[in-house]
Amino acid sequence: MTRQASPQIGPPFFLLLLAAAFIGVITAIDRAADAPPRGPHRISCEKAHMDSAMGSYIDPLVAASIARGDMSGCVVLIGRRDGIVFERAYGNRRVEPNKEPMTVDTLFDMASLTKPLATATSVMILLERGQLRLRDKVSKFFPEFAAHGKGEVTIENLLTHSSGLVPDNPLSDYSNGWKSALPKICDLHPLSEPGAKFKYSDINFILLGKIVEKVSGKPENEFVKQEIYSKLGMRDTGYLPAEKLQARAETTEKRDGKWLKGEVHDPRAAKMGGVAGHAGLFSTAHDLAIYGQMMLQDGCYGDVRILSPATVHEMTRARDIGGQLRALGWDKQSVYSRNRGELMRNCAFGHGGFTGTSMWIDPQLDLYVIFLGDRLHPDGVGEVNDLAGRIGTIACAAIRDVAPTSSIQAVGLPVAAARKSAAWIDKSRVRLGIDVLQDEEFKSLAGKRVGLITNQTGVDSEGVSTIDRLFTAKNVKLVELFSPEHGIRGALDQPNITDTKDQETGLPVYSLFGKSRKPSKEQLAKIDALVFDIQDVGARFYTYPSTMCLAMEAAAEAGKEFCVLDRPNPIDGVTIEGPLLDAGRQSFVGHQRLPVRHGMTVGELARMYAKEHKLNVKLTVVPTEGWHREMLLYDTGLDWLNPSPNMRSLTAALLYPGVGLLEFTNVSVGRGTDAPFEVMGAPWIHEHELADLVNAANPPGVRVVPLCFTPTSSKFAGQKCHGLNFIITDWDKFRSFDLGVVVAHALNKLYGEKWHHEKYMTLLGNEETYQRIFAGDQVADILKSVDDQVKQFRERRKPFLLY
Repeated sequence: MTRQASPQIGPPFFLLLLAAAFIGVITAIDRAADAPPRGPHRISCEKAHMDSAMGSYIDPLVAASIARGDMSGCVVLIGRRDGIVFERAYGNRRVEPNKEPMTVDTLFDMASLTKPLATATSVMILLERGQLRLRDKVSKFFPEFAAHGKGEVTIENLLTHSSGLVPDNPLSDYSNGWKSALPKICDLHPLSEPGAKFKYSDINFILLGKIVEKVSGKPENEFVKQEIYSKLGMRDTGYLPAEKLQARAETTEKRDGKWLKGEVHDPRAAKMGGVAGHAGLFSTAHDLAIYGQMMLQDGCYGDVRILSPATVHEMTRARDIGGQLRALGWDKQSVYSRNRGELMRNCAFGHGGFTGTSMWIDPQLDLYVIFLGDRLHPDGVGEVNDLAGRIGTIACAAIRDVAPTSSIQAVGLPVAAARKSAAWIDKSRVRLGIDVLQDEEFKSLAGKRVGLITNQTGVDSEGVSTIDRLFTAKNVKLVELFSPEHGIRGALDQPNITDTKDQETGLPVYSLFGKSRKPSKEQLAKIDALVFDIQDVGARFYTYPSTMCLAMEAAAEAGKEFCVLDRPNPIDGVTIEGPLLDAGRQSFVGHQRLPVRHGMTVGELARMYAKEHKLNVKLTVVPTEGWHREMLLYDTGLDWLNPSPNMRSLTAALLYPGVGLLEFTNVSVGRGTDAPFEVMGAPWIHEHELADLVNAANPPGVRVVPLCFTPTSSKFAGQKCHGLNFIITDWDKFRSFDLGVVVAHALNKLYGEKWHHEKYMTLLGNEETYQRIFAGDQVADILKSVDDQVKQFRERRKPFLLY
């Protein structure tokens, strides 16, 4: 008898519902995990520590502008890192052929704001990935561009508008888009040498947009959408807005009898299909707020990081291009800065667009100001730059707290811990010793005849030289000047500097890097006080502190006062690295028994030297104000000025205590290239095996890239060198001396016979550490062996610290 199959009984219905609900929750969680961060939320003026009355100042200014016909309407948004403080729409986004009220979510044609928001940001992303370099020649990507003397134009020249190219080439050159424009651009004759003059040019960014495409393999519109805007949740931002977005776009002018609404206004961008490096981006105020907060937070928004802190710093630091301050893609203070708030700090950066858009970000005030005006509708003749600048000023003045500086990037665990302290608040913009001296009406020097030891770094926070400040001070008589290594202007790189005369003041300039390295009694006989104002870089073997110590000795011998106008240590005042200089090894490249990286200011070093050497000298140190030991230079809002010809960036200064140790051996440290101390090499090195060994050691916060270079001067001039390019990936973790030991250890292991390392001791100055490196001890053991010396020095320096 055949047995019947039992009927299948399913689970109860409520279990099915429960399972479905559970799956839905898991799916929602998965989607949430993948979703970009939400946009910034509104916060009250009270919570933002801003005056709630600022709207009452902004409203009448905007109303008057609309009444004058400067624009049809605008959106104003003001925010801080905690959120949006002020967001308001005014007027209309369309008045012809029918009125359409302005709304806060109106889509605007960004025009030239495309340059920093899309193109420059893309370039910096590719830079971080090692896919291009700022020093790359444009002809590397488009060989035909080298015609008519343009072969030396670099990516950095394009980003800073210092390429020498004309502002625009004829619109007819774009008759067939990029295909017809490229040969015309390549055939252009430059107006000036690259780097010599500032000349704003759309062509610069048209080229950059195409370089982004060539390097990334994606059209710029796709690259920015994928790598920037989608990640940040900037849903309304991009090129070629969809029809749904166009519906809430501003209306600009007519083209071919049709009002432009959600279509690019710039005619060259239009000829290139709406996607170009100089124009074509569309966005809303709210989306721009996301970008603004990302930049205030050193490249990070929520859990999404777009740029590293080091990249944000490099992108936004000022370059002086013929008297115009520009950053990479951003304006700082130039002839185009009318839309900049007048109370913004030196660190502020921003840009404007032809259609009436502007955005300025001030990390020190923790502030961004977005102005999106429709100045071209309906007649194309509006003007809003002045209004945008006034609104920026109102926003700055409304701040009632002390804004934190941009989140701090430091070196070493002690710094990271200190920066989490509630005490970390920037009381004001960092003020230098010379600033404080002026505030005190030169009280420390009143009635005295003064000699000044300085160079081109001796300037106040406004960029005015200390020479000029003292020369024009009513109660001080500046009598003579003294110059250190590299001369009074810091441009000489030779073994001896001669005496000269200052052209501006007519004062004699006595060299302290010539026949003598300390002032003579005859020179000091003419003065009452000797003043020192030079920027140090924080490494024991940098010679300016040696000049200071020798001058202090001379002042003591001659019975003269000595005054140090203090300056920040640019590579922070917390981190100490490397062994102490052995007793008896003092020299001009190591005048004090310090670690390789000492973490002190010149004023503190002066206090230590006077005490430990029992100098009978009246020493006055005029301290900085607002500087905290944890700060790197880019936290201060102060400009970088090359303290010597081959110290060209904060990155180089941070690498210097480790890479600089190689200087006296038969290895090039990049002198004669455009990246001293950021590269090293020699003709006998195999770059790939050296890079593999250094990266395998995993030095913290840095990676190396193999490269070849040919110095034009100095060691191995004209010879091809094989070596390394150092890339700091984490400024919090990077330790320069650690890197120096890893590189020395690797060179010794791979090229022991070819590397003449005997002169490594010249700057290392510590026999025990030298022996350990070249005996092949493990890197970890070498570094551990100097820990006690670092601890002892940390205690030794305490009585002399001012901050």
